[in-house]
Amino acid sequence: MNENQISRIVLLSAIEVHRTLGGPGLLESVYEEALAWELRERGLSVERQKSVPISYKGRALATPLRLDMLVNGLVIVECKATADYARIFEAQTLTYLRLMNLKLGLVINFGERLVKDGFHRVVNGL
Repeated sequence: MNENQISRIVLLSAIEVHRTLGGPGLLESVYEEALAWELRERGLSVERQKSVPISYKGRALATPLRLDMLVNGLVIVECKATADYARIFEAQTLTYLRLMNLKLGLVINFGERLVKDGFHRVVNGL
């Protein structure tokens, strides 16, 4: 399965989670847990709160990168639940993609009235 196929499943799953939980208003961790469950039910592998070591000039930094989710080892998913979405979320995700040498990240803001309006694709050479 490629990144775009995974992205489609993540979008459909996020819509299901948002609809089932009644829309915006909950903590990010609630949406993240429900989304991880939904993705696993659809046959995808999900690593939550994945710790990724960061190297600086050949030395491992003490503070690792922490991803909300890594899906099928290919797609980073960052969950947000805010009324004030900021473009910095996408910039952070792009940095994560570069550090991990991955091609696709998704920032999902469950704080939107319609989750499809809070779905942002971030690409790194895809």
